[in-house]
Amino acid sequence: MKYAEFKKIKVAYSDAGKGRVIVLLHGFLGSHEVWSEFSKKLSKRFRVIAIDLPGHGKTPSIGYYHSTELLAQSVKAVLDSVGVRRYVIAGHSMGGYAALAFAELFPENVSGISLFNSTSYADSEEKKKERDKVIRLVKKEHRHYVGEVVTSLFAPNNLPKLKEEVNKVKRIAQEISKQSIINSLEGMKERKSRDLILKFAEYPVLFVIGKKDSVINFETMYPQMGLCKYPSVLMVEEGGHMCFYEEPVESLKALSSFADRCFRKNY
Repeated sequence: MKYAEFKKIKVAYSDAGKGRVIVLLHGFLGSHEVWSEFSKKLSKRFRVIAIDLPGHGKTPSIGYYHSTELLAQSVKAVLDSVGVRRYVIAGHSMGGYAALAFAELFPENVSGISLFNSTSYADSEEKKKERDKVIRLVKKEHRHYVGEVVTSLFAPNNLPKLKEEVNKVKRIAQEISKQSIINSLEGMKERKSRDLILKFAEYPVLFVIGKKDSVINFETMYPQMGLCKYPSVLMVEEGGHMCFYEEPVESLKALSSFADRCFRKNY
């Protein structure tokens, strides 16, 4: 692991390979470890930087609220510290929210964005109430919640064949503190809609979508894809909210091809 200074903390990240840069951002309750297989394979052709967002992995929390803007700024601190200026950013779920916030704050640095099981829309009022309920639950007892939520991220039919992957994600999630979980839930709850970022993006956007995603309804993604000037999509028919585990071969192929497209500018 390597570390970059940001707001009096050290942001942890891995850095492998050479060449054009792909940045990997994990989702809620994850860490750079969830991308380990992708990092290993992508680093044969690209330079791959996978970051532990605040409150996750080896990166500590900052205060009591992790806005998507804060996440994006922590990512920028890492990338500035290693001296890279243009990159493709791939974000899973919450990492996708951070990627879109990054694109809003630092558009000149973005060559492309890949949204894995993520959305540009803000939480609905109903979803915000649901997050408040979860926050109250986490404050009382977060260990049981973490185990249940990780299981629910995978499509039920994929659970029997992905026991090792599910256990890995559970282990990573169980290491996250109660306060960090709350910080992230609060930040996701209050994030703003960034569909206009998609509309005005002058670079390609890749959507990796699970048709059986229990967190994000796949049908809500069609209007978002329609906003983009240069959209690409991988629809995983049997995928839940963890498509890079549930369909790793096609997901990796899609991201690799997408990065080539972005860097060669053959939109």
